[in-house]
Amino acid sequence: MRIYLLLLMLCANAMLADAQQFMLSGRITGNKGEPVGFTSVYIRNSTYGTTANELGQYQFKLSPGNYNIVYRFVGYREKVVAVAISNQDERLNVQLDEEVFSRDDTATYNRKTDRGMAIMREVMANRERHMNEFKSYTCQVYIKGVQRLTKAPKSLMSSPVIKQLDLDSLGRGILYQSESLSEFNLQRPNKFKEITIAAKSTGGSPAFNYNKASDLQLNIYQNIFYIEGLRSRGFVSPVADNAFKYYRFRLAGTTVSNNRTIHKIAILPKSKRSSTFRGFLYIVDGDWRVYSADLYLTEENDNINLIDTLSISQQYIPVKDSVWLPASIQYDYKGSVLGFKFAGYYVGIYNNYKIDQTFPDGFFNGEVLKVDTAANTKPSSYWNAIRPVPLTPQEMRDYRKKDSLFALQHSDPYLDSVQLENNKFSLPSYTIFGYEAKNRRTKESFYIAPLYQSIYYNTVEGWGIDAQVKYTKKFDDLRSFSISPEFKYGFSSKLASPMIHSEYLFDQWHRGRVFTNFGADVMDLSNVGTRSLWFNTLSSLLFENNYVKYYRNQYGNVGYERELANGILWSSSVEYSNRRQLYNTSYQHIFNPKNKEYTSNNPLAPPGTPADDRSFLFPEHQAFTFKTSLEFTFGQRYITRPDGRTFVPSRYPKVVLNYRKGINGVFGSDVNYDFVSINISQDHIPIGLTGYSSFRISAGDFLNRRNLYFMDYNHFSGNQGLTFDPTDLASFHFLPFYQFSSNDAFLEAHYQHNFAGAFFSRIPFMRKLKLEEIIGANFLTEKNNMNYSEFYVGIQRLFFRVDYGVSFTGDKKYIQGFRIFYGIR
Repeated sequence: MRIYLLLLMLCANAMLADAQQFMLSGRITGNKGEPVGFTSVYIRNSTYGTTANELGQYQFKLSPGNYNIVYRFVGYREKVVAVAISNQDERLNVQLDEEVFSRDDTATYNRKTDRGMAIMREVMANRERHMNEFKSYTCQVYIKGVQRLTKAPKSLMSSPVIKQLDLDSLGRGILYQSESLSEFNLQRPNKFKEITIAAKSTGGSPAFNYNKASDLQLNIYQNIFYIEGLRSRGFVSPVADNAFKYYRFRLAGTTVSNNRTIHKIAILPKSKRSSTFRGFLYIVDGDWRVYSADLYLTEENDNINLIDTLSISQQYIPVKDSVWLPASIQYDYKGSVLGFKFAGYYVGIYNNYKIDQTFPDGFFNGEVLKVDTAANTKPSSYWNAIRPVPLTPQEMRDYRKKDSLFALQHSDPYLDSVQLENNKFSLPSYTIFGYEAKNRRTKESFYIAPLYQSIYYNTVEGWGIDAQVKYTKKFDDLRSFSISPEFKYGFSSKLASPMIHSEYLFDQWHRGRVFTNFGADVMDLSNVGTRSLWFNTLSSLLFENNYVKYYRNQYGNVGYERELANGILWSSSVEYSNRRQLYNTSYQHIFNPKNKEYTSNNPLAPPGTPADDRSFLFPEHQAFTFKTSLEFTFGQRYITRPDGRTFVPSRYPKVVLNYRKGINGVFGSDVNYDFVSINISQDHIPIGLTGYSSFRISAGDFLNRRNLYFMDYNHFSGNQGLTFDPTDLASFHFLPFYQFSSNDAFLEAHYQHNFAGAFFSRIPFMRKLKLEEIIGANFLTEKNNMNYSEFYVGIQRLFFRVDYGVSFTGDKKYIQGFRIFYGIR
């Protein structure tokens, strides 16, 4: 019995020793003792490894055994060192020799006959083979990001600022750090799913943010690839099938490394101002594949935002037979804003590749990223145990300080004091932003709309007040409830309008909600909206333009919305209304340089009709209306986080089917009609090097029109006035709000293309403005009405945009002029 027990203990100890891992660490330097930062370090004939930090320090865990460790960095000769790991941590410092690429320095460069051109032809001939070497894979990805402030204006560096940002006397310090560990799954051609196991970040939002594995999926074999956040247009890969149209290539040298002949190819863009890279490719002779890439972009490239330079380094390793995949990728960037200079990097390390995995049915269900519920709560001990890239001393200090600050800022006493301070009432703040009070413990909030929105004027109601408050309650399971009482009163019309709006979000994961609204209001005759109370007040008082036409509505409605399946959203509602016509009762203005006069509140009144017109538009009536819609988002993608779900733009168009019925006889309802429509739209369709397009097409008809009134018509998103909303692609620039409202068949189409600086970047004096060029067209055709069309061009920078357009009714010019947007709608 004792023998059996002893054998069992020996087996257990052996298994424990085999499972135990030990740390291999060290420092990597060059011939002169300089650190070789971000060197790739991995086990030969495996896909397990790490990357050194910027000081050349590396570390990773290994089980006891014998290994061949590969050290590799661009510009240095690849080195393989045999290592034996016993039952203790090992330290191994490594010196790398500079890579010597032999070349014929006496040869004169000829861009047509240089051998680099012939080598790149071989690479491009094998491009498809390299892209299709695998069908799928799964791997583990570690990403680290750091952004530093490298210089700051002395005039802005007060002691509190320096202390808060932990800067030195020259205004230098770490602004942001992040780490993430994910499982990444990919299936060609374009399906992927990432599961974030752990994530950590400190500091403010960086200028450049790539903390997901999907952000760093740079496939150099693609014809065009996009760098998110850098600009809206793509860049031509130096390995694209049409690369010779944009690049010349020169053989910079050849070397032999571990029995592989490696060619160093210089990348030479044909045009200085183009969507191309500069740098070097390292090509494996005979196999004609990319061994590594060292690329960079500068501000000389077209319309690069946020930064001045970006360097991209990518190392490929064999992972199975003839399959090569990235072992690491690194982005280094620099930039400046208002005298502040910053620099940073993101490094991604890919481990434990498993090629041609078979995924279960439904695995790729549209969820492109899932963040584990405990991902953001991992303690420092966890990161110390799994972190493959050692922290520098400065990074350690920054983490310790900001972790301590984070703990303080998330303590109950601190949060209570912040809440108390934020809940204090301030008249200037309330005037512009409103007032909000929150209770973090009960997850309740109370909001009062800003003062400037509470006072309004229109010709129907005269001066009025609009008091709006909102109460919100959130629950631990992501459900929420909100109720918004509102009271409006027009002093000229003497109409009081009490209303209550409420919503219950019962299923955040599938957009499930119920809502109800009831009360009385003075409402816009157009159900798609025209101008807000605020802008209508300004246009009325300053320019005597009472564009919006109103009617009285006493109503009650209830609705339901929820996804039936991923990408299929169903919504439905019923409403009962008592509606009557209103007339102008007030004619005030601040100044009137053109002696203009207000127009009738009847949108169908002939031009020149006086403002006090009381012509008939519709009788007082009741309406019981049923609405339903199905929204199909093909290929819908989304991100799941512990606090809810967010949706990622789809690669395919969205289709919405609408049905609206006026039901006669229910509760005395007078309406009787059936309306159907279909909308097809897609935003931000990338068009390679020329920017992106967006479109929307809508068509509909009244199948039954026995009895309907003006507010039941199909209305269009028109525009009257100098400003417009570019975020609504379905809106027109010059279309009158009500003139084309239809009770018959219609078709409208909208198209817009943003060239994202493709032309302006070629003009020297305009290049630094980084303007985006826009063209677009809108079209509307209706039964028994003239066709309406618009064409416009525009320029945009951040939140400012100016368009100039011209419109036509039939073949006659209608309106032309400018429209502007400056961030306020």
